[in-house]
Amino acid sequence: MCKDTSKKWNGKVILKKVFMDIKYVAKNVGDTRIFCIFAALLLTIMKKTIVFLAAMLLIGVASAKADEKKFSLYGVGFYNLENLFDTCHDEGHNDYQFLPDGQYKWSGLKYSHKLKNMARVLAELGTDRLPGVGCAVIGVSEVENAKCMEDLCNQEPLKARGYKFIHVEGPDYRGVDCALIYNPRLFQVRDVKLVPYVYILEKDSARNTRGFLTVSGTMAGEHVVVIVNHLPSRGAESFYREEGGRQLRIVKDSLVKADPNAKIIIMGDMNDDPQDKSMATSLGAVRKMKDVEKGGLWNPWWDVLVNGTGTLQYDGKWNLFDQIILSQTLLDQKGKKDYKDLKYWNHQIFRRDYLFQKEGKYKGNTLRTHAGGVWLDGYSDHLPTVVYLIKEAK
Repeated sequence: MCKDTSKKWNGKVILKKVFMDIKYVAKNVGDTRIFCIFAALLLTIMKKTIVFLAAMLLIGVASAKADEKKFSLYGVGFYNLENLFDTCHDEGHNDYQFLPDGQYKWSGLKYSHKLKNMARVLAELGTDRLPGVGCAVIGVSEVENAKCMEDLCNQEPLKARGYKFIHVEGPDYRGVDCALIYNPRLFQVRDVKLVPYVYILEKDSARNTRGFLTVSGTMAGEHVVVIVNHLPSRGAESFYREEGGRQLRIVKDSLVKADPNAKIIIMGDMNDDPQDKSMATSLGAVRKMKDVEKGGLWNPWWDVLVNGTGTLQYDGKWNLFDQIILSQTLLDQKGKKDYKDLKYWNHQIFRRDYLFQKEGKYKGNTLRTHAGGVWLDGYSDHLPTVVYLIKEAK
């Protein structure tokens, strides 16, 4: 190989050499005017060079900024509020435990504390990534009625953000429903429908439970549909949750048929884990994003539970019932990170120290409103979940 013997150009060294040569000539010819003229000329050249280089640098920075992409982030949350009841009896519902003379001695003081506690969590939900903004939409469960939702959204942290709510009174025998809280600046409602959960066995013909609150709207200029639900409890056989998963799938398929490009989000307290039959088979929410087929669903919480954490504990074991499941249209399956339309970005279980018991037998468990018949002035037996969606800003 030939060795490169060429010298790198050094403007500072060359200018210094020229300057010294001029000085030498001036000294030897005895005319300092020559030195002064040439020195002034060199200084002028140097100044213009510096100005030129600075201008080129600014042009480069401006060009780089022009190439930078900006993105908008949207939080989508879910929270089981664990028995948000007011203090009045709703005709036709079994809400007697939550009356002033009921089992929990549910007073105006306790109700006001419950509202304050729930509002604190809901206002903070999504702020890990969106400080001062929070979630665009939040599904909630175990809400008694529209009055409770109105009182909740009138709590200062939520009122300051301008949150509104959607609630449709359902047929649940306890009187608990699902609802959707939304920021109208970030999500504009198009249509609302409560799809009933249908008991298919003859022996259950007289039974009623919570339906599927289906809200169609616009987020980031795109058609987004949110389905909020609360499947039958673990007190019932798995069959009833599996049937709930099957009926959810029917709702999802009808939405896909009506608009194949719709971004569909199914959220709720499933009373089952991601790997259970109701979710994995009946609903068909798969574990790996790459395995989601067109029109299918992805469950991002599967691996979260496998890695040892969840949203509620029972006998010291974590479950992850509170899931937010996404349609294939929200997925960047090829990893291109092309966010020209709304896509999944990240997800998290929302955790704060104040949501956990600090001492006693149940230290480390979620801090509930009641435990063992004692009012703890807590929050819920569940932790909230959040999914973040991203889109390139225009």
